[in-house]
Amino acid sequence: MSHTRLSLALDAPEALPTEGRIAVFRPTADTDLSLLPKDRAHLVQGFRPDYDALSARGYTVSPMPEGDYAAAVVFLPRAKAEARALLAAACDGVAPGGPIWVDGMKTDGIDSIIRDVRARLPISDPIAKAHGKIFSFAATPGGLAGWAAQPMTPAEGFTTQPGVFSADAVDRGSALLAACLPDHLPAKMVDLGAGWGWLSAQVLARDGVESLELIEAEHAALECAKQNITDPRVQFTWADVGKVTRDPRPTGAVMNPPFHTSRNADPALGAAFIRAAAGLLSLSGTLWMVANRHLPYEAVLREMFHEVTELTPPTGRDGAFRIFRAERPIAHAAKPGKGAQTPAPTGAKPRRVARTRR
Repeated sequence: MSHTRLSLALDAPEALPTEGRIAVFRPTADTDLSLLPKDRAHLVQGFRPDYDALSARGYTVSPMPEGDYAAAVVFLPRAKAEARALLAAACDGVAPGGPIWVDGMKTDGIDSIIRDVRARLPISDPIAKAHGKIFSFAATPGGLAGWAAQPMTPAEGFTTQPGVFSADAVDRGSALLAACLPDHLPAKMVDLGAGWGWLSAQVLARDGVESLELIEAEHAALECAKQNITDPRVQFTWADVGKVTRDPRPTGAVMNPPFHTSRNADPALGAAFIRAAAGLLSLSGTLWMVANRHLPYEAVLREMFHEVTELTPPTGRDGAFRIFRAERPIAHAAKPGKGAQTPAPTGAKPRRVARTRR
């Protein structure tokens, strides 16, 4: 656990300054932050379930850094480009000479980050514990120049940034789903887990769409979507899909749901999205979704909808993905909030093996 390493690191009296705000990048809902002064800690977390859980614990939380800091603690994400960007933000946001503590699992690339930072700046001796390491270095303006997040162009007319799902290209599952969408869609649409907006753009290109709400839990991905889509029919919502209700309800939905919280697939995530979709849609509504073929989602769809059909892409049956159309949510199963909440995050953003779809 990261808090075990953090407790060892902060045991020394000089580990943190006695005054000033402390930025804490990417703590999760279950991160033990008890060693940090709550009144001085400013948590930076853009994944909405973690943001909500940490806020409920009484911490000040923002999706982005705000202002200047006396010190920082960075919990490394798995994506290396995102990890470098966080360290660059910490290095530039902390007062010169202020300590920046970096904690990460070996499986998330902490050894590589140690080598990379050491090549640029002096670092402390890393402390190894519980399959991970923690080390520190002094904030140096420009010391990690070139590591700041740089915009990426995954498709013409779209921009992303490191750390969001499928940041460098359109996800193939989303492309297959888009190819299976009908020419005419329901008037009131919603994209659940909308990511940076590519699939939403395909929805808006269909006839019949009068409004589209993009619901996305990852703040950075939604900010990309806001740059990518300027259609006046669109509404952007930063939220945990499982906690959203609407009145009147949307009549159609699309989604490419997450299926990872760590390196192992977690089918409960996609199942929770399906239940959330059924609870959100009108009783005459239709859901179009794509999922990895090996995941057991068809049974959940049949539990929640009256009619479920597997669609075949124009290019033929795909060996990796299945596309479904699910119609008319079952009233007793699709009550808003019934089984809809997504599982609590476990330290990584969903589907980050491949953090956000689209």
